[in-house]
Amino acid sequence: MSNVRFIGCLHLGHKSIAIHRGFNDDFYHDEKLIDSWNSVVNKKDLTYILGDIAMETDKHYYKLNRLKGRKIVVLGNHDLPKHTRNLLNYVESVAGMVKYKGYVLTHAPIHPNEIGFCKGNIHAHVHDNKLHEVEIMSKYLDEDSVLIKTLHKYHCVDAKLINFKPISLEELEHGKIL
Repeated sequence: MSNVRFIGCLHLGHKSIAIHRGFNDDFYHDEKLIDSWNSVVNKKDLTYILGDIAMETDKHYYKLNRLKGRKIVVLGNHDLPKHTRNLLNYVESVAGMVKYKGYVLTHAPIHPNEIGFCKGNIHAHVHDNKLHEVEIMSKYLDEDSVLIKTLHKYHCVDAKLINFKPISLEELEHGKIL
């Protein structure tokens, strides 16, 4: 049986993010990510990587071959278009946004005006902080809107926030993170 999982902001080979995440350097960061990923992903699983494979370089893409399972990338702000051809040597496909079972998969969170059109937004990009939905939504909703309908629709799967283990839709829906 195969599962579908989600993770974003791998930042392979990115020393500054590794140190920010509490590692001595990018080697230990990347090894932790690879070990954690492989502890939950099987070879038939599909993992959506929601952007920022590395930091505007393709020299660390080869590490994707060490990650179990099939991979689809939703490109992030640090994934340069000129590297896409090389990235396709390691993943099945790339996209700017994907719709999956009523959810929108993106790198950066979608605009609050759009969240009402889907079950939720599975994203990365914001790293250490989750979106403060009440504060954000109150800026965009008029007084006739019902704020509660928009709550708990943003699901951040930044690698650090999910302990470097790709997470399933069931785990997201049952509040394993948030």
